[in-house]
Amino acid sequence: MPGSIPPLVSADWLQRTGDDRNLVILDASFHLPTSGRDGRKEFETARIPGARFFDIDGIKDPHSDLPHMMPDDVTFEQAMAEIGISDSSRIVVYDWHGLFSAARAWWMLRAFGHANVALLDGGFNTWTAENRPVETSPAPTPPRGSFTAHLNRKFIKKLDDVREASRRGDWQILDARSAGRFNGTDPEPRPGLRSGHIPGSINIPHSTLSNPDGTVRSTFELRDLLEKAGVNLAGPILTSCGSGVSACNITFVLHLLGHRDAPVYDGSWSEWGARPDTAKLP
Repeated sequence: MPGSIPPLVSADWLQRTGDDRNLVILDASFHLPTSGRDGRKEFETARIPGARFFDIDGIKDPHSDLPHMMPDDVTFEQAMAEIGISDSSRIVVYDWHGLFSAARAWWMLRAFGHANVALLDGGFNTWTAENRPVETSPAPTPPRGSFTAHLNRKFIKKLDDVREASRRGDWQILDARSAGRFNGTDPEPRPGLRSGHIPGSINIPHSTLSNPDGTVRSTFELRDLLEKAGVNLAGPILTSCGSGVSACNITFVLHLLGHRDAPVYDGSWSEWGARPDTAKLP
């Protein structure tokens, strides 16, 4: 694709490319319910110059009581147009942590047919640590974009798909939650959920995919980490987490390793851990 960008770009690359009129920078910062933080408020306080806010809590299926279910084509199309994204846009997404919620926006855009999207390596923390410019004035309303959305269902797994994958063992289910939540020793951040994990799943905590500064670990290190956890990179893989956000981190690093577009279990533990009819740990 002419003008396409790699899936992972550096802060230096972004600053050098920032005057490209087709480039759109998205702040997709999201925090767990127990964090006491608000991604949108932090965006209004400080952001990469010219960035727009991608609201992970808001861009979802409005009819679902689950936290982050995918919206339909029309809902996503309108949301992208409102933040100034067009079909010709080259998009770089970041969050405050480096590799946490930005991958969710990356995955959603790709799932709706927009492949020309990248993550900022290290996110806002790296950007500020390198003393790059920060915008603190009120964010202007971007000009409306013209975005076409067509959801590709191969990017998503639903409850019945995952139930069958767990029963049959024909898909590897990688869970991005912390080890404590996966093992049932730490509480879930959302009320009403039992502890534990989907039977047969493998724990790959999303925090292990990054270096201490939030940058993504090397492909050699990522491959080694996954293989040591028992993951067969040549086999089918789906990803899960608490609500479908950090699962996208695993899907993203798999993409870097050449395992393209591992589907995300959209409901994740927010769905599985709340239902009485889902399988429980032995």
